[in-house]
Amino acid sequence: MDPHQHNQAQHSKHESWSGTDSPGSTKVGYSGPMSGPLVTNKTRNSSKKSARFKDQNDYVEITLDVRDDAVSVQNIIGAGDQETALLASRLEQQPRASLGSQLSFRLKQVSQELRRITSSNGAGGVRAFDKVDRSKSGAARALKGLKFITRSTVGSGEDWSEIEKRFEALAVDGSLPKSQFAQCIGMKESKEFASELFDALARRRGVESNSISKQELRVFWEQITDQSFDARLQTFFDMVDKNLDGRITEEEVKEIIALSASANKLSKIQESAEEYAALIMEELDPDNLGYIELYNLETLLLQAPSQSANLATDSRVLSQLLSQKLVPTKERNPIKKCFKGLTYFVEDNWKRIWVMALWIAVCAGLFAWKFIQYKDRAVFDVMGYCVTTAKGAAETTKLNMALILLPVCRNTITWLRSNTKLGAILPFDDNINFHKVIAAGVAIGVGLHAIAHLTCDFPRLLHATDAEYEPMKQFFGEKRPPNYWWFVKGTEGWTGVTMVVLMTIAYILAQPWFRRNRVNLPRFLKKLTGFNAFWYSHHLFVIVYGLFIVHGYVLFLSKEWYKKTTWMYLAIPILLYACERLVRVFRSGYKSVKILKVAVYPGNVLSLHMSKPQGFKYTSGQYIFVNCSDVSPFQWHPFSITSAPGDDYLSIHIRTLGDWTAQLKAVFSKVCQPASVDQSGLLRSDAEQANNKPRMPKLLIDGPYGAPAQDYRNYDVLLLVGLGIGATPLISIVKDVLNNIKQMKEIEDGEMEGGVKTNKNKKPFATKRAYFYWVTREQGSFEWFRGVMNEVAEYDHDRVIELHNYCTSVYEEGDARSALITMLQALHHAKNGVDIVSGTQVKTHFARPNWRNVFKRVAVNHVNQRVGVFYCGAQGLTGELRRLSQDFSRKTTTKFDFHKENF
Repeated sequence: MDPHQHNQAQHSKHESWSGTDSPGSTKVGYSGPMSGPLVTNKTRNSSKKSARFKDQNDYVEITLDVRDDAVSVQNIIGAGDQETALLASRLEQQPRASLGSQLSFRLKQVSQELRRITSSNGAGGVRAFDKVDRSKSGAARALKGLKFITRSTVGSGEDWSEIEKRFEALAVDGSLPKSQFAQCIGMKESKEFASELFDALARRRGVESNSISKQELRVFWEQITDQSFDARLQTFFDMVDKNLDGRITEEEVKEIIALSASANKLSKIQESAEEYAALIMEELDPDNLGYIELYNLETLLLQAPSQSANLATDSRVLSQLLSQKLVPTKERNPIKKCFKGLTYFVEDNWKRIWVMALWIAVCAGLFAWKFIQYKDRAVFDVMGYCVTTAKGAAETTKLNMALILLPVCRNTITWLRSNTKLGAILPFDDNINFHKVIAAGVAIGVGLHAIAHLTCDFPRLLHATDAEYEPMKQFFGEKRPPNYWWFVKGTEGWTGVTMVVLMTIAYILAQPWFRRNRVNLPRFLKKLTGFNAFWYSHHLFVIVYGLFIVHGYVLFLSKEWYKKTTWMYLAIPILLYACERLVRVFRSGYKSVKILKVAVYPGNVLSLHMSKPQGFKYTSGQYIFVNCSDVSPFQWHPFSITSAPGDDYLSIHIRTLGDWTAQLKAVFSKVCQPASVDQSGLLRSDAEQANNKPRMPKLLIDGPYGAPAQDYRNYDVLLLVGLGIGATPLISIVKDVLNNIKQMKEIEDGEMEGGVKTNKNKKPFATKRAYFYWVTREQGSFEWFRGVMNEVAEYDHDRVIELHNYCTSVYEEGDARSALITMLQALHHAKNGVDIVSGTQVKTHFARPNWRNVFKRVAVNHVNQRVGVFYCGAQGLTGELRRLSQDFSRKTTTKFDFHKENF
């Protein structure tokens, strides 16, 4: 909402009229010239125009508020009956194109009719008519709100031809059944709401049948797509007022709340519909009449929310200028366009580029070196380029089999990330991606080596003449190999074939389609896929490396020990990796933790609070590996830490997504009990409160390990974006920033050792501002971190942390399906300070954020600063956030550094 739209609309009259041509409405004709001057007071964004018409010594004065996209009637003095009100609403229906030249024309049209009205009233009947004030914030919300057809329904919203096509497809004997109405108008996801809308439209027009003709559908369609707010308000009122008596009772309010909650998948609001209906009646029926009328509902709809979901910048002018700067410019010169694109690519990916370039260069150099070496040997005369290709590929495979272990040495990488400056030139965040790239290199090398040997080298040797075989005797023996099987059954052959088979199994099961069970397979094959299959198949690497060393030692064409270089490549990486595993085993052995609290939340989320092992130090954003012997004694799974370093406990939140996590949740659910009224979650078990505490499953932890989010301390400004369970590492950061706020407050108040800072060598906390955006599609998800949200709202008086919760199951602001939820949210938060969607003190926004507006706002508020953007969640949003970070960094003075972690 723009800054100038901040004043709440004041309502001075209880009549509100629909300006549509629907059946039953009064049509008023306009004719005659306009008499009297038109006075205009122009401002930057709007102009107020007044016109006076003198008739029989009485004046009729109209004051209009002309804005960018609407004309609103500020006041009419001089006649006040129903026809005047209808004229006022007519004036507000003008589209953008009519605001200039047609404004005067429209005023002329109503001139004569106003004379007729005033003359019929007579001198004694003239009174001031004050239409409900829809200026500024109220008008803006009214014109944009309570829409039944939005982008979330039929796209562009008002294309009758599309509706007509659907009618033809869904009609039965020329009529559209009520059951197909939702599908026809584009509300197939809200069939119950569409059914009530159908009933309301039918009642207003006297339609008693459960099916309608195309002409009746056209009338219905025109009504629900009417641009007049009064028409939309009347339709919404009719949905509630089922007996058409012009009054809404508390029971009818309860029904529409339950209907709106159901349409938006808000089960908790649906359960409390009676309580919220009483709240609305208390607000709108202060005289305890037992009902509310249309003007009461309008009053509630036109109230501006205290915190709009459409974020505004601190300066509208800056916002407009920034928007203009960010308009993409097209480069016509193809050479300059390519050069600019290449420059941006290098700027964004230079760390990856130099690492990949070095790796490719080394691989190419080793391949060329071995290729040339074997080309000069006698074996080339028999096997030709087949043997040179096989040996070149084997040399690159040795290197890659050594390198592939390094990106998964988590302790080493964490130490390098935390204690050295190598992060400035090495992309530590891409360690798993580099592991995958090297795996592809191994696959290519093994493929070339195996194919060249099996399909070319061995057949050539078998068909070589005696003269050609003579130099080969020193490698293959005096007697020529009798057949192809001789090569395969030898140590060199079976070790190679076994390695290829095991590598193929591990490589296939590691692909996302099989690891995440995305492929529809028969049931007996589906059991062989999934994360467990990936985990166990990947640990076949122990066998593979053993066979690889044997295979590299018993070579056909090299007999000298110093030419058998496989062990030389592998010695240091295997030793380093073995030490890593020993450290993990030793560390996890004494890091058995005590379970302090268990909670099972909606959305299949398990929360575990554990005792912090002695000497366990970590940074927010890092993760740990967890082992539960009751589920599997061998499997270790990574989870982000959700507690802050300053907390006296360690916590993780685990969402059930696979077989192991499902079993873990089941094991802990057995020791839990239903939560009490004052507790969050569905099931809980608190160690300090349980009288007959059951045996808790034993947990081992290993870590902490470095992650992209841990670099947040390097930035003064943070933009944290969490998608669903991806909020877990970011919650730890929010808590750490909050703990720092508390600590600073204690120091200022002199409560910490007389106000003297105890650790002067501690690195100062860089973060001065944090924006946290949490997007989830389930209302119950907000229970996961309800305590953190409330704690931030309670202690962060200086607004260092700005929290924004988004529930995507709720339709966007302006949609009629969420209008009542918006009203109810504003009422409940104003009265109780608690949001009805999240159950926290933080108000929830609806639908998805406009990420460009989010970045724009941060850029305007933090000019010439560097912002750390940390995203954790599904892969889908990564591309958009990265592009926005790059776009705003290039076109503004604010620099956005993007970091991501995908679940």
